Amino acid sequence: MNIFESLFLGIVQGLTEFLPVSSSGHLVLFQKLFGIEEGALSFSIAVHFATLLSVFVVFWRDILEMIKKPFSKLTLLVIAGTIPTVIIAFAFKDFFERVFSTGATLGLDFFITGTALLYAESARSKEKKLDETTYIDAAAIGVAQGVAILPAVSRSGLTIAGALLRGLNREFALRFSFLMSIPPILGAAVLDVYDMIKTGEGFASEIGTIPLIVGMVAAAVSGYVAIRFMLRLLKKGSFRYFAYYVFILGALVIIEQLFSGKIFGRLF
Repeated sequence: MNIFESLFLGIVQGLTEFLPVSSSGHLVLFQKLFGIEEGALSFSIAVHFATLLSVFVVFWRDILEMIKKPFSKLTLLVIAGTIPTVIIAFAFKDFFERVFSTGATLGLDFFITGTALLYAESARSKEKKLDETTYIDAAAIGVAQGVAILPAVSRSGLTIAGALLRGLNREFALRFSFLMSIPPILGAAVLDVYDMIKTGEGFASEIGTIPLIVGMVAAAVSGYVAIRFMLRLLKKGSFRYFAYYVFILGALVIIEQLFSGKIFGRLF
């Protein structure tokens, strides 16, 4: 992986982690388009850590409050939402690993994201804020986050959609979605590092130290920009255009799978 590829993929990861269009789907898509296989896992771990830093920068007050008050309502809601995600991740671990490696569900996954965004757009918010949000609400959002482990299903898209369908206030839905991203991103990265240690793979040796650093910086900066953009958009904007975008992307992937399959593999 050269510096330009790592810069481009870092920007893609940072933007798409928080825009509701699927970061993992875009990483898989572009890695396959570029023919990148060596170091793909190492790079994915590094840029996910980098985007996590942008969450800490923007929401540091919330995170500090959760650390200082581990039994506060917000902390317990995040825990309640994380439990279903963890159960789904471990129950379907082999399936998720298979579809990530093949990319076979990529096009269909983009369609799932677009459908969820359009459905959420039509949902009437009940304006629930922190005090009104229940643990059942959080668990339902956690199930949506678990489904979003699929490579091109957007984690932010499904969790925001799930929050809006449960009646959460738009601003709190976004805030809660981003805070809920911390445990799964951190947990997945730790497990991937453990797997690399077990198999004896080098972390930076496959892609080089400089490209790795460039990718991480790009992911952190673009992630920060994406979060700030989403905070402004959710107050007045619409998810509809994101839905149209992933529908087009999904259609292009499915067409390639049906007529060629050389890049993303056969659909059936």
